[in-house]
Amino acid sequence: MKLVALLLFASSVFAQDYPNKPVRMVVGFAAGGISDVLGRAIAIPLSKQLGQQVIVDNKPGAGTTIAGDFIARSAPDGYTIWLQDITTHAINSNLYSKLPYDSMKDFSFVAMVASTPLMLVVHPSTQAQNVKELLALLKANPGKYSYGSSGNGTIVHLAGEMLRSAAGVDVLHVPYKGSNPATAAILGGEVTFVFSTMPPAISNMKSGRLRALAVTTPKRVGAAPEVPTMVESGLPGLEIVLYSGILAPRGMDRALVRRLNAEFAKAVQSPEMQPVWQNIGADPLAMSPEEFEKRTEAEIAKLGPVVRASGAKVD
Repeated sequence: MKLVALLLFASSVFAQDYPNKPVRMVVGFAAGGISDVLGRAIAIPLSKQLGQQVIVDNKPGAGTTIAGDFIARSAPDGYTIWLQDITTHAINSNLYSKLPYDSMKDFSFVAMVASTPLMLVVHPSTQAQNVKELLALLKANPGKYSYGSSGNGTIVHLAGEMLRSAAGVDVLHVPYKGSNPATAAILGGEVTFVFSTMPPAISNMKSGRLRALAVTTPKRVGAAPEVPTMVESGLPGLEIVLYSGILAPRGMDRALVRRLNAEFAKAVQSPEMQPVWQNIGADPLAMSPEEFEKRTEAEIAKLGPVVRASGAKVD
């Protein structure tokens, strides 16, 4: 019993003394994307709270699996953490035939920080003014229209497949090499619709360059309250949310996990973050590490059938 008490005491002291040097927050996407913007924004209040600089380190490539492998091999000391798109994390566990890590077992689940919808947008020249009219257009012209995505197996691709399956429409998928080319494609009228991430969707909607038809979250979003949900638009099964969370290497001290969980919960509610949530169309989230882990398991189970139905696979 004395040994257990000593270990618990040492664990508590370690968590209290942390950090005594800068913290690296890895982002598995290139600079400028929503995860990068979110990471750099959260790093500001978090650095103040911790008394040490939180440095964003971009490690893009292979659908965030390069970053995931790096984190899985890092020391679980709290100085290397991963701001990951948890929806992408769930997709990858079903998309890749072989990953260099186990998506659940090789990580410590620290904190969920944000939820972000996708927004269904069309070019203004498209006749459809809402989802019902878009589906009518697609059904009347099977195989004629197309939707763009940021690549095979991405959440944008899977949202399109969910629409195709739920509505029973015949529509062509056109994958692009990233979100910027996909946005350029819909702006240029190359494709009929895209399930876009929020920052480009909102800015182009407000400028009149794109028409927003719906968001994929269960409720409307504060950044665009006039845009209905897919559920309101008659597709109750089409809910898909981009969840962002903090992962760390497996084996992180539980007292440190709880400390970081509390720090992130405080950071996402800080005054500095309020305009960020509005600008990127996201909502702050806070849940326990245990709830976060269960949510990730649920996302893996939910998206597995969608990935398999899409036929997407990476060897």
